[in-house]
Amino acid sequence: MALTDIEKNFIYNYSQQLLQQDMLTNQLFGSSGVGTDLRSMVLGDSTKATTFTNPFEEAISGTLRADAGATRQASRNVGEAAAMMGVARTEMAIINDALDDMEDIIDKINTGELDGTSSVVQADYDALRDKITGVISSADFNGIAVLDSTQWDTSQIDANGNVFIQSNKSDGFNITFHSVDDPSSGVDWADLDGTVLGVAGTRATQLGYVQTLQSEMSSILDMYGSKEDSLESQQTALQSQAQIYDQAAQLRKPSDPNYSLEKLIEDLVAQATGSLYDNSG
Repeated sequence: MALTDIEKNFIYNYSQQLLQQDMLTNQLFGSSGVGTDLRSMVLGDSTKATTFTNPFEEAISGTLRADAGATRQASRNVGEAAAMMGVARTEMAIINDALDDMEDIIDKINTGELDGTSSVVQADYDALRDKITGVISSADFNGIAVLDSTQWDTSQIDANGNVFIQSNKSDGFNITFHSVDDPSSGVDWADLDGTVLGVAGTRATQLGYVQTLQSEMSSILDMYGSKEDSLESQQTALQSQAQIYDQAAQLRKPSDPNYSLEKLIEDLVAQATGSLYDNSG
């Protein structure tokens, strides 16, 4: 009796399924003691399925995991660099505020609200200067002076204010700090002197000094703020990159050493026959 087209199609599809299952079984169970595992499963013994690994896949996943670890360490390093810049930015903001207060004293003397010959007013002016120099000498991140060049040229920061940041396995970059103790404008912090505020001419000179320093310190503050933001963005990007490496390593090594034989047979049956419900939603 001749077969109908439906019967032929059924036999063909079933044969294809048997062939695919045979190929899959050979790949998973080739040269293994699967018979022993199956008998153990029937008898109730808890048996773990043998894990078959490709040495090339194992090597690639190992490299990816190493890359993930190195990238995660680079992220931590860049995060420390951002924190270092944050300390410098915070201290620079204090210096700028003190300079603003010094300018305010001079302006009030000029308008008659304060007496420039007063020892109290002069002392307040000098106290603000001393506050600035104190901030410069004490600004510190884990033993690294971030504003005072007289404390540089160490194993952590070189004589030019550069701190090396390891941002990948074999390379990195420098973050650079300014020598705030020695302003590039030529005005020295010692030039700020409250004892001369009682004379209009020298008071005008003091105002010029303060405004020159304000301009320079404000520029440094802005630069530190921009660098801090940039480093924080770089840290976030490196964290994302490390996660990508982790995911890639997992994809390259899907085997689970805790994958039971029962679960393996269940998955094979589900693949061949389908499940009672759709997990995809």
